[in-house]
Amino acid sequence: MVTIRLSRGGSKKAPFYHVVATDSRNRRDGRYLERLGYYNPMARGAAVETNIDLSRVDYWVGNGAQMSDRVKQIVKTYRKAQAAATAAA
Repeated sequence: MVTIRLSRGGSKKAPFYHVVATDSRNRRDGRYLERLGYYNPMARGAAVETNIDLSRVDYWVGNGAQMSDRVKQIVKTYRKAQAAATAAA
């Protein structure tokens, strides 16, 4: 089964995550099918915290991919932020 989940990068005590579509049997930081975006929980200043290609997420979910709980939460807040940004513009 295809899963959309976080793949960890960054250094010790400074995490950086890639949002990836991968086979659920692969390791957390192992091989993936497609990189869909990133999540930086330590973003400060002008750094962007989240950047996700929502059209590709919708494509994978439409084809049966399951999102992890944390990715569901991140995508939900990112969609709200994008909707607010377009409404304000």
